[in-house]
Amino acid sequence: MTRFEFLLARTLRREAPLAALSIPQAELLAALGGRSVALVGNARALAESRHGAAIDGHDLVVRINRAPMPAPESHGSRTDWLALATALDAADRARLAPGRFLWMSPKRKRLDYATATSPGFYLHPLPDYAALAAGFGAPPTTGAMLIDLFARSGLSRLTLYGFDFFASLSLSGRRTAEQVPHDFSAEAEFVTGLIARDSRITRAI
Repeated sequence: MTRFEFLLARTLRREAPLAALSIPQAELLAALGGRSVALVGNARALAESRHGAAIDGHDLVVRINRAPMPAPESHGSRTDWLALATALDAADRARLAPGRFLWMSPKRKRLDYATATSPGFYLHPLPDYAALAAGFGAPPTTGAMLIDLFARSGLSRLTLYGFDFFASLSLSGRRTAEQVPHDFSAEAEFVTGLIARDSRITRAI
């Protein structure tokens, strides 16, 4: 797809051409099979930890959006996959240098050409987003969508870092829970339930 064709499909909200740029969801889930995964959220509390070595010790390290990383001691240094719901500037793209981009937001107009045409690109299906939003009664966070997605795979272990459901706010901004459109109580209940049912999933912080 040329850049012009991409921009046209994005502007006209043509989902099929954009989806054709993505690997199938089954292929993404298969890539997780048998692997230990560190999913790193952006809670400020993580900066006070020393989880960096444990994070980097996983087979796969997945980060979210601009992925602030104050220090390797708390956050580690690897970024294998980067899940996005916002545009990424050139400096952050170079800093993180992920091997794969996952576009999780239903807002396709924010998706850029470089991301959409990158190797192994994944576009999260709109029905999956809608189902989770209906369950929460609010738009799901990128982290919640990833947890829901990864739990459906054959991964060996999923450890959540930097997920305190906005109790310590976010390293990526100054907004309070009341200023964002998510239901963190519903997401906390969802994740707690998953952990209770699935021994592969744990939350470090």
